[in-house]
Amino acid sequence: MRDLDETDMKILSLLAEDARRPFSSIGEEVDLSGPAVSDRVKRLEESDIINGFTVDVNRAQLRAGVPVFVRLENDTSVIEPLRSRLHDADGIEHLFVTAEGKIWFYGRAEGQNVRRWIDGLLEETPSTDYSVTLVDDLEWTPSLDGTEFAITCAECGNTVDSEGESARIDDDVYHFCCSSCRGRFEDQYQRLEEGA
Repeated sequence: MRDLDETDMKILSLLAEDARRPFSSIGEEVDLSGPAVSDRVKRLEESDIINGFTVDVNRAQLRAGVPVFVRLENDTSVIEPLRSRLHDADGIEHLFVTAEGKIWFYGRAEGQNVRRWIDGLLEETPSTDYSVTLVDDLEWTPSLDGTEFAITCAECGNTVDSEGESARIDDDVYHFCCSSCRGRFEDQYQRLEEGA
């Protein structure tokens, strides 16, 4: 497994700005040919560093409801059940869990039914207060600048460097810091699979 280098990081930054940018255009920025950029992107996908490309829909052009930002005053004991419930809920686009254990989310609801929508989302959640802020404008600017990237070992959590190994197991790619971690992981995976 090769470490991510400056070129990989620049490619990731350029794709984060515009995932539809042609590889030839990216190549001009990083001094590589279009096919060389394509090879690097394919390797980043196979390594599970790039998990897919998304569409950024301009919802202002669609009648998609009122944009709201909701801050819950939840008890920390309900974080996981509440997070699971909100994760796939209709209308929620971004879900956040703060360091203090509070859940916040951004979503869209029908203008006349914001309270009913939120109350429905929080149904069966013990006494959760919330505050709602109507959002006038939203801008999302993903950036990889200033971020320290490192691939972590699937077995022990240590950083995977150039001495590390990767393995594809049942269509998923796993990264390991050493052959010992890879062996332990594969043994445990095999035992779990046999027991299932």
